[in-house]
Amino acid sequence: MKKKLVALSLASIMLVASLAGCGNKTADTPAPASKTESTESSKTEVAQTETTPGEVTDFTFFITMPGSEINSDNEIAQIIADKYGVRIKETWLTGQTASEATGTLIAGGEYPDFIDSDEMQMLVDADALLPLDDYIDAYPEFKKLWFTDEEWEKFRQPDGHIYWINPFGNTLGQSKATTHNDEAFWIQVRVLEWAGYPEIKTMDQYFDVIERYIAANPTMDDGTANIAYTILCEDWRYFCLENAGQFLAGYPNDGSVIVNKSTMTIEDYNTSEDTKKYLKKLNEEYQKGFVDPESFTQNYDEYISKLSTGRVLGMVDQWWDFAYTVNDVFKTQGLDEKGCNYVCLGLTTEEGMDNRWHTYDDTVNQASGVAISVDCKDPDKAFKFLVDCAMDQELHDLRFWGVKGVDYDVDDQGLYYRTDEQRVNWADTSYQAAHRCQYSYMPQWSGTSRDGKNANKPEEQPSEFMNNMAKPLVDCFNAYGVTTYPEMIGSVVETNGPWFPMYSYSNNFTKDTPGGLAWTLMGECKHEWLPKVVMAPDFEKGWSDYMAAYNACKPEDFLKEMQDILDTFK
Repeated sequence: MKKKLVALSLASIMLVASLAGCGNKTADTPAPASKTESTESSKTEVAQTETTPGEVTDFTFFITMPGSEINSDNEIAQIIADKYGVRIKETWLTGQTASEATGTLIAGGEYPDFIDSDEMQMLVDADALLPLDDYIDAYPEFKKLWFTDEEWEKFRQPDGHIYWINPFGNTLGQSKATTHNDEAFWIQVRVLEWAGYPEIKTMDQYFDVIERYIAANPTMDDGTANIAYTILCEDWRYFCLENAGQFLAGYPNDGSVIVNKSTMTIEDYNTSEDTKKYLKKLNEEYQKGFVDPESFTQNYDEYISKLSTGRVLGMVDQWWDFAYTVNDVFKTQGLDEKGCNYVCLGLTTEEGMDNRWHTYDDTVNQASGVAISVDCKDPDKAFKFLVDCAMDQELHDLRFWGVKGVDYDVDDQGLYYRTDEQRVNWADTSYQAAHRCQYSYMPQWSGTSRDGKNANKPEEQPSEFMNNMAKPLVDCFNAYGVTTYPEMIGSVVETNGPWFPMYSYSNNFTKDTPGGLAWTLMGECKHEWLPKVVMAPDFEKGWSDYMAAYNACKPEDFLKEMQDILDTFK
């Protein structure tokens, strides 16, 4: 796992490259540890920026993720600018990797006001980022609420400074999680409906039902051929192929390694029997023609466009990586009413094993986040806006609910809701560009609004979650006796260790250490060899050749350095 875990709103700003080419269960799951809010406010001289009417600062923000720019006259962006004195021009990754784009910025020597990159260390080494320590200390209530002291320390770099703040993964008040924002095997509800809503616990059962469905239903209603299973392998997103073995073995998403809690030792899932079984199954499905032959050459835009047609029956992915873009297309195209929406399955290699695909705790990924560059035109005001995004409920509501009376209404009990027309508008890409302004890489909360009633995100409002679901999806949930995606996946409810997730450490490794060099070589090796293993005419030979190449990367150096990190928690 390479990328930051983002909040549920991420993919709603991603646009399909060409829409014309068309998308152990328990009802009383304990809420994750929540933040306790204080109503006090405190500032120091570092950030005494005050906004006066008409005084708007236009900031630039570059994010190394694909996305879609909003219109320059976006209505909510203007409301925010009028009230908070800030307007942000977001620029997204196009045609480059995160590393290439970050390198281009550094080579040019000029930086946007805000940056969020998967290559933060490159920016630190280039002296491109402003230390945030004094700014964080200037807002003690924000500092206390956003992260614990221990969590803040995880962001501190070797030179003693904090340069970025991860804006995601925080729950305020009571958890209201309705979606599974994490990785899973996904399957369309039309497949489950056709099969009579069977219990699917293993890879074998998953592929069996897909094979049987596509044999009986080779095409969609319009004659377009169905695709049984596709895989995204582009750049850092090759986690869609690479790391399912850890989950299938019953472990949570530490991403780069397995942590054996009973022995407090690091284990390598890349060489595990569960990973070998997983790749062998993909190999069998590929040889039978059920794995999309374009899997290993398609880019992200092509993958999203393919999902958005409704043709793809299943895949492994993170919810945030596909769902909001694809689900909006399904709604506007009517494909949700044909059962094309995906639900998550908590698969393991064998029946009877616990699954830990879903994480119930907040996940702090200190490897990346939003930073303020040394070229920022007004650092005090820029940081104050970060704080406003986290602490001002009205601003948060504008970003995620929209304008009261336009995008949502309020009932007699003070609960927010949307009409059918408002839901359709919110999903429409033209409306999003002209009206919606989520500033989706600024600090944001899941959980409960400060009014104690409403969800901070519409998708977590129980009434909205159910009302926004097409009938085939509702029927599927009813058939399995669940009301949320976490219930559907049925993961063990537990608290992860203080080291979790380990990928937030490995993501900052550099080639300067033996373990960091090994980590780089391991990634390159897996990028090259995993598709070969899946496509190999002789799986055992393909696996053997892969293991030889993998072991030549000296993974033991990487595992040792990860063990050293884990040992600090003993």
